[in-house]
Amino acid sequence: MIAKYRNNLPQLDDRIFLLDGGLETTLVFHEGVELPLFAAFDLLSTREGEQRLENYFEPYVDIARKSRRGLILETATWRASKAWGEQLGYSESELAEINRRAVALAERIRERHETEDTPMVISGCIGPKGDGYNPSEAPSIEEARAYHQAQIDTFSDTAADLVAALTLNTVEEAIGIVQAAQAAGMPSVISFTTETDGRLPNGISLGEAIRTVDDETGSAPAYFMINCAHPDHFTKVLEPGEDWTRRIRGLRANASRRSHQELDESTTLDAGDPAELGELYAALRERFGHLTLLGGCCGTDARHIKAIDAHCRH
Repeated sequence: MIAKYRNNLPQLDDRIFLLDGGLETTLVFHEGVELPLFAAFDLLSTREGEQRLENYFEPYVDIARKSRRGLILETATWRASKAWGEQLGYSESELAEINRRAVALAERIRERHETEDTPMVISGCIGPKGDGYNPSEAPSIEEARAYHQAQIDTFSDTAADLVAALTLNTVEEAIGIVQAAQAAGMPSVISFTTETDGRLPNGISLGEAIRTVDDETGSAPAYFMINCAHPDHFTKVLEPGEDWTRRIRGLRANASRRSHQELDESTTLDAGDPAELGELYAALRERFGHLTLLGGCCGTDARHIKAIDAHCRH
């Protein structure tokens, strides 16, 4: 399989690309799907589960096509790596096959629905080795590179156009992932999560994290993103005109203003207000026009992406 956009990512232009919402929270709270360890990739082990994932993307495809937006198809592989796979009984070869199936699913969607007005980019999704909210056991640079290399190498032999690491909480793991992607010849995207004070869970400022990753990798990431935090948590730390701020191209915000700890302990879904979230995205885009990749994270679904799309018309 040949990656369509790997050498020329269309989302690096100024046009808006949409992403989906919170895959796992949608499946668990809206569709009643049991996801052990919050691992959506497990659905790819059955044809029924695969179809459920395919159905999940339909409303996002519809929104993007009606609005003539680009769409980034993020694979359901956030936890399809060794440490998480082993807990669910997957061997390394089985995990590799799951990652390939995830890309193949995205490829089928692209083949059916992509148009000139709605280019669709396939993103191989990577998650942290440990808990995205707790950096206490995060790997070193060397450990991260060795750990993530297998999943990235698998993506490099598929139609995936890039790899995107979501909900990262340490600079070291981010650097290791970027190095692994460089070794595999894959474009990489780093998405940090922040606490309510706009800092990474280990206390490092967002600006310091982005600058350090760029300094240590020769600015290798295609761009950076922020995910799994409400706009109120990180807007205050973004600095107009700063080089590190301009490196942030994408947002996958939470619908909820709750902290990570509160979300972890909650047994109900806080879906927030889709219209309000759309307004917050529009306000951010007024200040930071380089924020062109717009999606959601925990608690968001197609309603939120539709509202974000509607409010961000320019």
